Amino acid sequence: MQPLCHDDERLALLQFKESFIINKLASLGDPFAYPKVKSWTSKGESSDCCSWDGVECDETQVGNLSRLTYLNLSHSVLSGEIPFEVSKLFQLSTLDICCNDDFSSEKFSLQLKEMSLTSLVGNLTRIENLDVSGVSIISTVPNILANMTTLRSLYLHDCGMYGEFPIGIFKLPNLRVLDVKYNADLTTYWPDFQYWSSPLEELDLGATNFSGELPASMGNLKSLIALNMWGCNLSGSIPSSIGNLTNLIYLRLSNNSLAGNIPPSIGNLIQLGFLDLSSNQLNGPIPFEFANLTQLIVLSLGSNRLTGLIPFGLANLTQLHTFSLLGNERGQPFSIWNLNILDNNYHKCHDPNPNQGFRYMT
Repeated sequence: MQPLCHDDERLALLQFKESFIINKLASLGDPFAYPKVKSWTSKGESSDCCSWDGVECDETQVGNLSRLTYLNLSHSVLSGEIPFEVSKLFQLSTLDICCNDDFSSEKFSLQLKEMSLTSLVGNLTRIENLDVSGVSIISTVPNILANMTTLRSLYLHDCGMYGEFPIGIFKLPNLRVLDVKYNADLTTYWPDFQYWSSPLEELDLGATNFSGELPASMGNLKSLIALNMWGCNLSGSIPSSIGNLTNLIYLRLSNNSLAGNIPPSIGNLIQLGFLDLSSNQLNGPIPFEFANLTQLIVLSLGSNRLTGLIPFGLANLTQLHTFSLLGNERGQPFSIWNLNILDNNYHKCHDPNPNQGFRYMT
């Protein structure tokens, strides 16, 4: 059977493989991870480079390496500088080089030093899925990303990004996933979401410095399934318009400085499985409308200033696994006349594991 890729393609990929250092077992962060380039060889039946792990070719247009459309080297225990040759893969629709972490130290394994992120992606005009999470980039987020209208998912978490985040990225017409968490020096001013229809489904800004008040227009991001903004230095109140995000399954606004009452409109989010508003300055009662959240598995309201009755309807949330109110000791204490009913149905109150049962965000 004729191999799909030619000798020059195979040689180029093997040279690409040799430019990395692979000297340990696959990523400890993923039990299913393994060095994908282990299968890359010029010998025997495995010499067809389009059948190698992490490589995909367009069978109608094979002929040289620049025809590659898919390159996935995530969780492959690679280290060193990302080769400049990657920027010449003009046909790529997916580039995933995330999560090549060195768990034996705090150092990044992959780096962009000799080449900037702008240089890496500037020629990838067909890119749809870009994941460079965990790569040491240590730069501002380039404005060129706001012009990449084919992007469907963009993962930049834990890259050492800093400075002002280009708000034009929020407006990309096809972007469904945006993840920039764990970039503590990344800032922005909130755009007005009122005047465009966004396809965003997953928005993860956790542990950034996207500070300030949440705009009421955020309620227009009606395609959102998961929204994570823990540890962003948010202030002000939670806008009632958040109740318009009726597709939400995951909502995490913990570890901020949000104040005021919890908006009863959150009770409209009947698909929610995870709700974490802990470690803020929220006050007043738990809304009785929370009894509508029948899909909740995790409800964390601890370390606030909440007072009043625990709504009796929470006893009917039969899916609830974790319910935390710890640390709401300020002001009038909670009346806990019905807490025994809750305890009969659920585990005792404790701090939730935010990852349990959810694939979206950590």
